Amino acid sequence: EGPESYPPLRNEAAVRVLQGRMKGIQGHCNSCYMDAALFSLFSCTSVLDSMLFMPFPLCDRNVQGILRDEIVNPLRRTGFVRASSVMHLREQLTDKGQCSSFTNAEKDPEEFLNLIMQQILGIEPLLKLQSGGQKEHECYCYQIFMDKQEDLVVPDVQQLVERSFLSSDLKLVEIPSCFIIQMPRFGKEYKMFSKIIPSLELDITDLLLDSPRECCLCGDVATLECS
Repeated sequence: EGPESYPPLRNEAAVRVLQGRMKGIQGHCNSCYMDAALFSLFSCTSVLDSMLFMPFPLCDRNVQGILRDEIVNPLRRTGFVRASSVMHLREQLTDKGQCSSFTNAEKDPEEFLNLIMQQILGIEPLLKLQSGGQKEHECYCYQIFMDKQEDLVVPDVQQLVERSFLSSDLKLVEIPSCFIIQMPRFGKEYKMFSKIIPSLELDITDLLLDSPRECCLCGDVATLECS
C-alpha cells in the first residue's frame, strides 16, 4: 500500500479549511520564507505533487516523506501545520545541504527551492529562460527584479512579471509546466510595494520566445517586436 494522499483544496473547501485563526503553517524561528513557499506550492494546487510521490533518481525518500506526511497532507486535511513539523524538515535540509543555518536563519525562498528540488529530490528545472538572445539557462523559479516604478502603486502580478521580463530583456524559451514566481523584496528594512494584487491567470503570450503574435496596428501576424 502506497503513501496516503490528500487532494489540494479548491473553491468552498479551501475557504472552509484554510480560513480563520490557527490555520496555515505555524511560523517559528525565521521560518516565514519556507512556510510561505510550501503553502503556495501545495495548499491549493497539485502541479508539484510529483515532488511528494515520484522516486526521482537522486530522491531522498526521508525528506520526501516528511514533506508529504508531516506538512502537505496535514495542511490539506486540517488546514494547519505545526511549527515542529517544519522544523523537522529544516533539520533534514541542514543535514543534506551545504548550509548549517536552515534551522534558525532567514533565507531566500529560492535557496530553499533549489536545495529541495535540485539536490534533495533531483527534479529537472521547471523554467528555461533566454536573456538578450544569449544562451538559455534553466532554473526552478523566477524572482521579480525591477526598479521602483512611480506609476505602479498597487500592481498586479501580470504587470510585475511583464515589466521585470522587459527590463531584463528576458523570454521564456518554452511554456513552463509550472511557473513559480517570487515577488519583489518585502523584508524588515525595505518594502517595494505595500500590496500586490494576485493575478488569477497569467498571460505569457508576450513573454514567449518566437511565439506568433498579432501586429497591434494591422492585426496580421507580427514580424517585428518593439519593446
